[in-house]
This record gives sequence, C-alpha cells and structure tokens, in this order.
Amino acid sequence: MSLKTTLAASLIALAPALPAAAGDIAVEGAYARASSMMAQSGAAFMTLVNSGATDDRLIAAASDAADRVELHTHVSDANGVMQMIEVKEGFPVPAHGSHELRRGGDHVMLLGLTRSLTEGDSVHLTLTFEQAGTVEVDAPVGVVRQPMGGQMGSRPAMGN
Repeated sequence: MSLKTTLAASLIALAPALPAAAGDIAVEGAYARASSMMAQSGAAFMTLVNSGATDDRLIAAASDAADRVELHTHVSDANGVMQMIEVKEGFPVPAHGSHELRRGGDHVMLLGLTRSLTEGDSVHLTLTFEQAGTVEVDAPVGVVRQPMGGQMGSRPAMGN
C-alpha cells in the first residue's frame, strides 16, 4: 500500500471520531456498542457539549440502522432492580455545560436493528435539539469503549 493510500485510509478511519456540531452544541466521543448478529437492539453513547449562553435539550434521535430510535435512561425500581425507560422529554444540556450519555445511564437506544452493529463499522445518527436544530453524527461501533458509568475522554461532565 502506498503512503498516499495509507494516509487517506487513516484519515477516513479518524473521521467518525471528530466532533460534530450545530449552533452552540457539539457532540464528542460518540460510539455505538457492537451487537451480535441476532440482536434486535443496540445503543449509542456520547457527550453533548453546550458552549452557548442558553440551555438546550436533546429531544429526538434517528438512524437508518434501526426501525425506531428512542432516548433512554436507567432507573431503580422499588426493589432496587434497574430498569431501562424512555425519556420522552429528552435530555437537558445546560448552558456552558455538558450532558454525558453513557452505559448504565442516559443513552440513545436503537430498536429493531436493520443490520448488525459490527466492530469497525459506524452508525449514522441524526440528533435533534430544541435550540440548535439537528446534528449529524457518525458513531464508530466498538465492543468496549468505557466501563459502565465511567467518564468519556478527559472532559469532566458538568451539569448532569
């Protein structure tokens, strides 16, 4: 493989990891969990960063990798059993702050997968915010990116 070809392939591989933005909202560290060939659902995680002076809110998500995409979180029931539920009002992203979507917490749920989520692929997501509008994100698919409930990258989560 020539140096030019290697460089081009490297840039293409890095492209999904670059932050996506619209208005005052940036999406950092997006990734999706790899699934088995028989899986019917998957999930995507990321950090939503608001550099603006006005609060915003992630209100919807869409992807061609799933029949339905919902915003979900985990809550503990009366017996201490964790349950996953849809968050119809969406996720707040405070002014000059961030909101982390992570394993074991808030996340984008992909229901009725139209294909398996395979290590090395990417999942295209369209995120809709109340103020910023839509942000297009390509989330690389990986088996393991972070521990459940852990921090993403080096940016501390603010306003969660």
